[in-house]
Amino acid sequence: METAPLAEEAFRVLREVCAKIGIDARGARLLRLRSNAVFKLSGNAVAGNRAADGEMVVRIATAPDALTRLPVVVEVARWLADRGFPTVRPADEVDQPIVHDGRVVTFWRYVPSRGRPTTRQLGRVLRSLHREPVPPVGLRTLTDPLAEVRHAVEHRAEVLTATQRSWLSDRIEELTGRWRDLDTGSPVLLHGDAWIDNLLRCQDGHVVLCDWDGVAVGPREWDLVHTYHGQRRFGLSASDVDEFARAYGSDLRLWPGYGTLMEVRDMYAVGIHIRNASGDPFSRQELPRRLDSLTRGDGHARWYMAAPA
Repeated sequence: METAPLAEEAFRVLREVCAKIGIDARGARLLRLRSNAVFKLSGNAVAGNRAADGEMVVRIATAPDALTRLPVVVEVARWLADRGFPTVRPADEVDQPIVHDGRVVTFWRYVPSRGRPTTRQLGRVLRSLHREPVPPVGLRTLTDPLAEVRHAVEHRAEVLTATQRSWLSDRIEELTGRWRDLDTGSPVLLHGDAWIDNLLRCQDGHVVLCDWDGVAVGPREWDLVHTYHGQRRFGLSASDVDEFARAYGSDLRLWPGYGTLMEVRDMYAVGIHIRNASGDPFSRQELPRRLDSLTRGDGHARWYMAAPA
């Protein structure tokens, strides 16, 4: 079986950080490896001399700007939780985020989940989020959604051919210009990655939002497009999208900028695999699939979040 250097590095960082702050990392389970390596700790953890209040999830960020973003991410999530918004909560007993060996590590309360949430629930949660005031913290404004993709193209030359790099650079420049010309509504508090996989269905059936790494102030359309893009690339049905639109209260498909925004989202979804391809077998497999469909102008090719069974 092919080794996964990113996963191996994440496990090492997890063990070293947990040892430093007095948390037992034995039996930790890797839940996901995308923009973050996400682990669930097993058993009762202790942070220093303080007993942890329940089980925890640890997130180890891979994004190049994680250090500048994550202190605000933790602060916003805690602020929303204190207001009663349905969100995962940072682990208050840990002084975080923690920087270790160039990685940024955060600790969160574990939410036991069961079953799959619905797009209707996601629409309702986002409608509530977009009605929240902007929190009194130093939130970034979303002005360039393709910034991380541009950075990956410039700094991960080893996973792209010269032709691919040239095409991607030109396409990113074109889409960035079209993004700036979009006529969007008033800025709101954005989740930033409002995909249904970032909604957890709790044991009692209610849902909470997780993965706030993309939180920002910006056009609500950026949060909405993820579900529509899910039909285009990731297997959501037309009825899933219809339910989402009804629950949110408006349908993005009726907006004049819809086509451009879908193309921007297509390009956005390539960046993580450019960044991770050198150390993650799945990204190495998925990146050519996504690049091939983009360069061919195929707007309906199926993409995957994990290796197909």
